[in-house]
Amino acid sequence: MNTRPIRLGPRSVAALVLVSAVGLIAIGWPLFADAGSALTDHAADAPWFFALMLPLLIAVVVATIADCGMDAKAVAMLGVLAAVGAALRPIGAGTAGLEPMFFLMVLSGRVLGPGFGFVLGAVTMFASALLTGGVGPWLPTQMLAMGWFAMGAGLLPGAGPEGLRGRGERLVLAAYGFVAAFAYGTVTNLYGWVTVGGMGQGISFQPGDPVRENLVRFVAYVAATSLGWDLGRALLTVVLTLTTGGALLRALRRATRRANFEAQVTFEAPVGALRGEAPHRTHVTSEPE
Repeated sequence: MNTRPIRLGPRSVAALVLVSAVGLIAIGWPLFADAGSALTDHAADAPWFFALMLPLLIAVVVATIADCGMDAKAVAMLGVLAAVGAALRPIGAGTAGLEPMFFLMVLSGRVLGPGFGFVLGAVTMFASALLTGGVGPWLPTQMLAMGWFAMGAGLLPGAGPEGLRGRGERLVLAAYGFVAAFAYGTVTNLYGWVTVGGMGQGISFQPGDPVRENLVRFVAYVAATSLGWDLGRALLTVVLTLTTGGALLRALRRATRRANFEAQVTFEAPVGALRGEAPHRTHVTSEPE
């Protein structure tokens, strides 16, 4: 039985690698640009980044669907989880970074796989931006970072039917969620840091300076501006994973078993027809891949 509604095939992997590479370059290239280069005006090119990244993210989704033939049940589950995640994000985002949507992304990526996780993370962030009015040039970075966050949970070992379960699994997911919450904050902070100037010589990005010196300033910037938010996000993810993660993992796995994604419908001839008798009924069976 297939419980992974979106699998990573050759085309979807290629599209995912492409969009990830372009995203990393678009976020981090100011660290390597010369001070006199016109390319250091990262804030000016942010709208172009936005215009470029959204079609690439959509291309990942299209390539994924083309690879695995995502059916209506997978689309429905994607829509439901994305809507729930988008609704959860505003609940605590204004309070010390307490964002319960990260907990949902970790568990969904774990159960439904890295392909579904990446698509879910990107779509959820886009939907939440529409819901909260947070659409801007920073949105593609957030979509990518959330896609990576959820995809990473799907790549953790022991996800198969005979894999890690119970308290051990929750501990692994909690540890991943703690580290990945800081990683998400680091990626989004890096984009904001290279586009915002005038923060003081000690923490501001200095175009053309050696990468090592700028990275030292970046660490100081993160510690001064967002460390508390990242810590709150990480701790809430750990607490929710350890306390309610077991119930949600079981619910997600039960839903995917019942959905039986990509089941192939076959028609069997009635027994009487095999003996040359007139058929009385037709059997329809659904056989999983």
